Amino acid sequence: MARPRISPQPEVPGLAARRIAADILDGVLRRRIALDEQLSGKAAHPGLPGLADRDRALMRRLVATVLRRLGTLRHLLGGLLDKGFPADAPRTETVLLIGAAQILWLDVPDHAAVDLSVRLAQADRRAGRYAGLVNAVLRRVAQSRDTLPAPDATRDTPDWLLARWTKSYGADMARAIAQANGHEPALDLTVKQDAASWAERLRGRVLPTGTVRTHAQGAVSLLPGFSEGAWWVQDAAASIPARLLGDVRGLNVADLCAAPGGKTAQLSVAGANVTAVDRSPARLNRLRENMARLSLRAETVAADVLEWHPESSNAGPFDAVLLDAPCSSTGTIRRHPDVPWLKGEADFAQLTSLQQRLLDRAVALTRPGGSLVYCVCSLEPEEGEQQVASLLARNPAIVRVPVTAEDVFGYGEWLTAEGDLRTLPLHLPDPDPLWGGLDGFFAARLTRNAA
Repeated sequence: MARPRISPQPEVPGLAARRIAADILDGVLRRRIALDEQLSGKAAHPGLPGLADRDRALMRRLVATVLRRLGTLRHLLGGLLDKGFPADAPRTETVLLIGAAQILWLDVPDHAAVDLSVRLAQADRRAGRYAGLVNAVLRRVAQSRDTLPAPDATRDTPDWLLARWTKSYGADMARAIAQANGHEPALDLTVKQDAASWAERLRGRVLPTGTVRTHAQGAVSLLPGFSEGAWWVQDAAASIPARLLGDVRGLNVADLCAAPGGKTAQLSVAGANVTAVDRSPARLNRLRENMARLSLRAETVAADVLEWHPESSNAGPFDAVLLDAPCSSTGTIRRHPDVPWLKGEADFAQLTSLQQRLLDRAVALTRPGGSLVYCVCSLEPEEGEQQVASLLARNPAIVRVPVTAEDVFGYGEWLTAEGDLRTLPLHLPDPDPLWGGLDGFFAARLTRNAA
């Protein structure tokens, strides 16, 4: 006689989102895998397609909240653990972080946050033995919520990084940068035309940069204007470097390290003949898809900039070159809260060496009399100001063309004493911090004189 088929028990609502959040956090904190890699592309978490939109949004908010408040969470939870986080079951720490974040900052009932966290622990072979500990600690968090200290932005920044900012900008500014990074940013869009109309449709506002900033919820691809190619996602600060090239109508412009293509789109809209170069075929495909959606044109080249020789294909030196170089990305922590926990002091030597070689190659690709803009989304002077100073010292054919307050919408505080752009996360403040802030960017405008 055949055994009756036993139907699988349905999963507890919300558990899948929390399990995937725990997997992704483990990827960032224990395997140093970037958040973006785990959310899209070939390396994306295999469970993501099965999540409903609501659960996917919850998962992303869980991950972002834990990463933004990691130092505070570890401090608070550490004070409730006599022996610290169990070394033989690292998943236990992840579960506690997710549970405490829900109790303290997310709109989740305490009982649900505790129960689902216990279930997460029980589902792990090694963490299962600590399910009782998870239950007890999270109940204490819920009971003492009103007496716990407020989040400490400086604690939520790794010591080595805060020390760097203190050295570069002073203690007060470093603290303000850390504070700004603790706020979830709004969505910034660069529109092809009629920014005011799109701001109204998206319930946003037009920034002085011309960017439309909105708090529209849901998938970006479902927002008005996406399918018709009216705009693309781009932080307001990231939109400035391409503008520093001035009038590019009819000019041959190279966008180096171009993906995902926001600056390529800007240059194309402005009338340039753009050649977008990136070494990653996958990222370049994303650029092509974006340009197709926007109905914009650019030649795309999958190549390592250091080894690319366009003169062999009759392209010759360019009228203008934009180099957005690979960097530590410490200026984008508002949008990428995994960055502080993926980087370390040891990363800078390799990055600065690469930036120097890319700058020299960008110079070679710029015709005499042509313009070159170098930029990085980094707060670190050795990736910005010091790179440009070094270039000017070793190459007398390169001259700085100072950026003026008029070039940056009247915000003279965004400029260095030498005339370079330097935005900080605390810039463009607003009484509601959710509407304020910029990515940290450095950009220098240069010209190549005849040798």
